[in-house]
Amino acid sequence: MPSFDVVSKVNMPEVENALAGMKRELGQRFDFKGSNCSIEIKDGVITILADDNLKLKQMHELLQQHLARRKVEVAALDYGEPQKASGNALRQVVTIKQGIAAELAKKLVKAIKDAKLKVQAQIQGDELRVTGKSRDELQGAIALLRGQKVEQPLQYVNFRE
Repeated sequence: MPSFDVVSKVNMPEVENALAGMKRELGQRFDFKGSNCSIEIKDGVITILADDNLKLKQMHELLQQHLARRKVEVAALDYGEPQKASGNALRQVVTIKQGIAAELAKKLVKAIKDAKLKVQAQIQGDELRVTGKSRDELQGAIALLRGQKVEQPLQYVNFRE
């Protein structure tokens, strides 16, 4: 039976390369000279430390630019609330979404079933497997899933005949 998998994965080495480029730019930019702004990544969580709200917004823009240059989708970032750090500084935690959450997977399965396509969708951990009798039906399912308003990037992998 032909099938494909729907996953949501981020290329972590590219994220780390983008952050390294961002750190270099922070050290060179005039508006960040003498500031205590920094960015770190650990276990798929990015921590941004900025002097004030303006610098935090500038760091968001820098992060998005560097990730876009590395072809990492910015929709995979989940920004937390900025918190007070020492002094007037702000700390913000940015989580990188990996895998498809259970409720999103259920939403995608329901969309496939409501479309009355001749395919079956199964949730397998943090990914979704779609099987069907023909390649055309599977391509229709991919088109349907691409048309859904999803808050994180999806990839379609392991297309088998």
